[in-house]
Amino acid sequence: MNRTVRKPRVAGFALFTLFLTAVFVALGVWQLQRRTAKHELIAALTERLAKAPVALPPSSQWAALNPARDEFRRVSFTAIYAALPDAMVYSSGSAVRKDASGPGTWAFLPARLPSGEMVVIDAGFVENTMQDRSVEDRAVKKLVTGQPVALTGYLRFPELPGWLTPTENRDKRLWFVRDHPGIASALGWGTVAPFYVDLEQPVPENGIPRPGPLDVHLKDDHLQYAITWFTLAGAVLIAFAVWVRGRRQSGTPP
Repeated sequence: MNRTVRKPRVAGFALFTLFLTAVFVALGVWQLQRRTAKHELIAALTERLAKAPVALPPSSQWAALNPARDEFRRVSFTAIYAALPDAMVYSSGSAVRKDASGPGTWAFLPARLPSGEMVVIDAGFVENTMQDRSVEDRAVKKLVTGQPVALTGYLRFPELPGWLTPTENRDKRLWFVRDHPGIASALGWGTVAPFYVDLEQPVPENGIPRPGPLDVHLKDDHLQYAITWFTLAGAVLIAFAVWVRGRRQSGTPP
């Protein structure tokens, strides 16, 4: 009777071990695939960032732009910063700006093109650890002169808020995600381009807000994660083998 009970127990443990091993191996393979995709992304972004700026695409082509092909494309154009409320977007640190590795805010302003369309500009980083509205006001006030400005920057596309993204503070005009269409709607900027421009230059005389060139240094821990998952798969198999061996040495039928 006991032998009949033990056999299903061993068989069940073996199936559970195989299931866990398959899951861990699949997760390891997934991390290797993500690593390959990340390397391809880094190579593509590095190539785009190194290219000379091109003219901003006309509004007739905006609908055809997409992040996979156009994110980080360098562009140059002329625009006038609009006399409308600006927004600040909180940042704990940038993955593409080495000079903005700590907390602060990005200054988001609307600018009007000579053809009349509105484009949102991320005018640069402000050392604003307390997300103080007065700090942001002093930083952006001098930018809004009513005069055309020659701008060079990078096409960027809106971010989507996650489950843990804090709700915006509209009294401070503070957001926690670069959702420029949502910001434009909330602040009455009107219809804006489907992208925003991450400003590279010009740099204000006092450097605030601080625009600058982008540099790809995306986090790449996928190989470490893959090794961890494969190690867990091996550990599960070894543990099962030790358990079976112990049963045999103790005289317990397998």
